[in-house]
Amino acid sequence: MSTDQRPPRANAGMFRTKSVEQSIRDTEEPEHGLRKSLSAWDLTVFGVGVIIGTGIFVLTGKVAKENAGPATALAFVAAGIVCALAALCYAEFASTVPVAGSAYTFAYASIGELPAWIIGWDLVLEFALGTAVVAVGWSGYVRSLMDNIGWHLPASLEGPDAPGGTFDILAFLLVLVLTAILVVGMKLSARITAVVVAIKVTVVMIVIVAGLFFIVGDNYKPFIPPAVTPEGGGSNWDSPLVQLLFGYEPTNFGVMGIFTAASIVFFAFIGFDVVATAAEETKLPQRDMPRGILGSLLICTVLYVAVALVVTGMQHYTELSVSAPLADAFKAAGHPFYAGVISFGAAVGLTTVCLILLLGQTRVFFAMSRDGLLPRFFSVTHPRFKTPYRPTILLGVVIAVVAGFTSINELATLVNIGTLFAFVMVAVGVIILRRTRPDLHRAFRTPWVPVLPIVSIAASLWLMLNLPGETWFRFAVWMALGIVVYFAYGRGHSRLGREGERPRA
Repeated sequence: MSTDQRPPRANAGMFRTKSVEQSIRDTEEPEHGLRKSLSAWDLTVFGVGVIIGTGIFVLTGKVAKENAGPATALAFVAAGIVCALAALCYAEFASTVPVAGSAYTFAYASIGELPAWIIGWDLVLEFALGTAVVAVGWSGYVRSLMDNIGWHLPASLEGPDAPGGTFDILAFLLVLVLTAILVVGMKLSARITAVVVAIKVTVVMIVIVAGLFFIVGDNYKPFIPPAVTPEGGGSNWDSPLVQLLFGYEPTNFGVMGIFTAASIVFFAFIGFDVVATAAEETKLPQRDMPRGILGSLLICTVLYVAVALVVTGMQHYTELSVSAPLADAFKAAGHPFYAGVISFGAAVGLTTVCLILLLGQTRVFFAMSRDGLLPRFFSVTHPRFKTPYRPTILLGVVIAVVAGFTSINELATLVNIGTLFAFVMVAVGVIILRRTRPDLHRAFRTPWVPVLPIVSIAASLWLMLNLPGETWFRFAVWMALGIVVYFAYGRGHSRLGREGERPRA
């Protein structure tokens, strides 16, 4: 007899799992279901829209100058491989469990309730900080463009990072406008994203094609510069955790410098996992989710490698600008027009990054609420738009205020560690669900299980170990707070737990 009707392990306490069948049935409740309106193209556009952001416009020069030289292109390849390993695991889950919530939902179906709560709590922080950080970055680009045409904001409204600034009005308004768009509906969000992504990819292609004419072959020598040990003591909290724990000092340049660089440029890939949060709103998730996740990642990796090769060919890596490498490389080549085009593309493109990160956070919050781990009030969808409007409005206002008042550059690394932690949990979940539910229909199957997921776990952990000890401490504090909230509220209000306590007929 098939096992697809097995009840969830209700008496397993903190590690009770929610069956895939129950997760899918929950999406059919009229007041708690989302409208299916997205195609594989929409998902790919979402993925490209959120991945291509400040990373490609800023990190390329910083990493080339400080960590890897022209071999930065190989660092992008290494980071892309780590993401591809995780993407293959995400693709299996998203096509098997087409439910909002991404890694949270996947963990609930495979590992258990407490691990699912932890990953959901982690994703809420990751997407919130990501949205706020990018909104502040967008504000800086827009103020720069405004200054170029003679428009100036009052100093007090330029944000806490600007001299004399206290409130970033542009970042605040951006998040509020995007919140309104998400409330109105996913299809509108997809259309706006498609237009903006087209502009952004066009700018990137201009950089690549125009830059080809200014490449100087000698700038690639040496392609992999000799290794050097970075300055600084081993006990500094800013040092990578692997150095604090084992005394191993990651090198800049050389072959190992490529992997050090990969842990930094990984930030440029963050976002493809957000595609998985839209599984429930996809018309044919079993077919389209793998295409959207893997397609967007492949497109962005190719673009990143091409940009890295062009910018290090235009200007020797030792002379690259750290703050605006692409724009300054064109200025150095005597073509300031392209520098302005790049700044415009960055400003326009960052709007989609904010939009899709905010989308991801609201869907995770919605899924946790529908399961009772957060108040069920937030899992009621809009009667007309069929969007989770309550958590969207709540989180949008909170993030807008955070982006307006807070200088959060130092918290950006929390986004990295949160994403990598989600990668680890999803890979573990694939292995477990293959063993516990071999009967499930999987429209997409991760190849070479369990070898590939184990390699994915190892690669993600290695990049995590290369993050600063201070980041690990902040992450541990947030996780500890999440566990307190789970035992204070989530465990007692869990729908799965309450259904398991009911006497059977």
